[in-house]
Amino acid sequence: QVQLRESGGGLVQTGGSLELSCVVSGGTFDSYAMGWFRQAPGKEREFVAAITWNGEITYYTEAVKGRFTVSRDNALNTVYLRMSSLEPEDTAVYYCNVVVRRGSNWSPYVEVWGQGTRVTVSS
Repeated sequence: QVQLRESGGGLVQTGGSLELSCVVSGGTFDSYAMGWFRQAPGKEREFVAAITWNGEITYYTEAVKGRFTVSRDNALNTVYLRMSSLEPEDTAVYYCNVVVRRGSNWSPYVEVWGQGTRVTVSS
């Protein structure tokens, strides 16, 4: 069973940057598309970004395009989310997961999640 461990969250001021990491164990990482999701207080979890198994293609939700960059290192079984120009609206718990594309949407392959990492952006 795949296990996911996110890290790198914290408190940052508006306009600041953070890089999140997610280490994946228990599966064949280099065959998975990976995604990042976030859940803000009182809201549903939402898709943020995805990257194909070889890192060649990336996808972003409109709200983060141009500010966030997803990348991966298959040798380290790790996927990253570099976040810059952070806004208070980016405040959320961020999660990674193995993803599949269904139509135009990215969804978790299995609804099993890690503990997430909390990002708080102060205004």
